[in-house]
Amino acid sequence: MLHFTIFPKSLPLLRHVGKWCAAACLIALLSGTASAFFLFALEWATGWRLTHAWIIWLLPLAGFVVGWIYLHFGKGSEAGNNLLIDAIHDPNKIVPLRMAPLVFLGTVVSHLFGASVGREGTAVQMGGALAERLAQALRFAPQDKRILLMAGISAGFASVFGTPLAGAMFGLEVLAIGRLRYDAILPCFLAAIVADQVGLAWGVQHTHYAAPAIIPIAIWSLLAVLIAGAVFGLTGRLFATATHALAAAFKRHVRYAPLRPLIGGLCIALAVWALGSQRYIGLGIPVLVESLQHPLPYWDALAKMAFTVVSLGSGFKGGEVTPLFYIGATLGNALAPLLHLPFSLLAGIGFVAVFAGAANTPLASTLMAIELFGPEIGPFAALACVVSYLFSGHAGIYHAQRVGRGKRGDIETPDKEK
Repeated sequence: MLHFTIFPKSLPLLRHVGKWCAAACLIALLSGTASAFFLFALEWATGWRLTHAWIIWLLPLAGFVVGWIYLHFGKGSEAGNNLLIDAIHDPNKIVPLRMAPLVFLGTVVSHLFGASVGREGTAVQMGGALAERLAQALRFAPQDKRILLMAGISAGFASVFGTPLAGAMFGLEVLAIGRLRYDAILPCFLAAIVADQVGLAWGVQHTHYAAPAIIPIAIWSLLAVLIAGAVFGLTGRLFATATHALAAAFKRHVRYAPLRPLIGGLCIALAVWALGSQRYIGLGIPVLVESLQHPLPYWDALAKMAFTVVSLGSGFKGGEVTPLFYIGATLGNALAPLLHLPFSLLAGIGFVAVFAGAANTPLASTLMAIELFGPEIGPFAALACVVSYLFSGHAGIYHAQRVGRGKRGDIETPDKEK
């Protein structure tokens, strides 16, 4: 008779699982498709820019046009990823559907004309905007809408990088420092896995990175990774602080929003002309690949940071994550001789650890290292990401991120959602 008592009690759980499996697959299909077409557009824009170097001189005009479009048609969308985080914490906030086409257009234009921005912000915002519309169509309650938005974030992140486990954890981890939302664990993981497969079905081909040289775990190797992790965390903190400070300065001194990317675009165009190289604009994937193959100069990390801070701080659309990969990988490459570690190993660790500190997502970053470089790098990457997270402070690239619990356990923010 035991099965007769267990089965009725399992019905609510089955309904719950069925509901979220269906919803997660729907948002994965939408987000994975959007990310695939975005990546195709990005590949075309990058290729065209590389073969028409003169187009960099049109970057100021392109920035002005995108800024004008956001000013007149993007009301409520300009906050980007921070709007998504706010909407999850406060379900009364609405993520407008127009965010998806606007950020798609803005990011492709940024890459076509030569800004130094990433791509995860676009995929995450498209996933969030589509999740908002899906929640409205399915008439989800506010609590369920929060979970679907988190699944949309996970789907967008996973499909644009080809890292489903990291994408799932990113959606769970990015909302609040020191706190995870386990009620969203099933939809986030399922949406991330399915969205990645949807992208692959559309023909997306992600970059394959060479596996770093792995050394035995020993006292010096662990100590060296600890030191490097601290440097990576401080670098992530510097990046976030500088980007926010420049954005605030632009808003304070340049009241007309479209003029901000015009000024920033002019600075970038002049810098590219002076250097005679496109090495520090766009995604920088070739340099990421190089960082795992041979030693690079230390100024690669500094130059990429400067170009990206000016691009994002002045208002160009895209994201921060891929530039952070570039900064971390080239910084790790340059630090390796000082710490007597293989340059490919420390480049692979830096690849994820600077991002871990800047975004306050050490678990997602560790999973990303394992997915990109193999399980052998896991212990080193985990240690560096955690130390980077601790040294980056409570500020980060997402100012809407809450502090659920302080990094040292001595600062705690009351949970207002309870």
